[in-house]
Amino acid sequence: MIRLVLAGLWVCILTAGTSYAVAYWKENGTALSAKDEYLEGLQHLKTRVLSVPMVENGAVQGYIVARFAYTVEAKTMHQLAVPPEPYVVDEAFRRIYADERLDFRKLARYDLSILTGAIKQRVNERMQAEIVQDVLIEDFNYVSREEFQRKP
Repeated sequence: MIRLVLAGLWVCILTAGTSYAVAYWKENGTALSAKDEYLEGLQHLKTRVLSVPMVENGAVQGYIVARFAYTVEAKTMHQLAVPPEPYVVDEAFRRIYADERLDFRKLARYDLSILTGAIKQRVNERMQAEIVQDVLIEDFNYVSREEFQRKP
């Protein structure tokens, strides 16, 4: 009878110890290396849709409707206290609104690479580090004031 109780106790201790060892190994062994590998790549993020008013002769003629995407190193992104999206949105709005070369009636002739390069440069300057790797244009259209008011 005592042998049976001791054997049962031994099996319980062995099972508990093995379970603990496997859980510890899973948590600290392979999970860390997989997590580090995941953090090594680039993260692709999108801004909200911007509506930038185009003012000419003291009146709003229409709106540039734009949406941008940008890439950030995933490892850096997880370490930031403030996400870069507000900076990207702010710089995009400022650049589009204040750019004298932007002829909103002929968007096909506007050099968008200058716009995206300037946004990237200013965001990185304001964040005081090379955070944003690339800025991409997802949508960039002109909508007249009349069309903008008609849309729900």
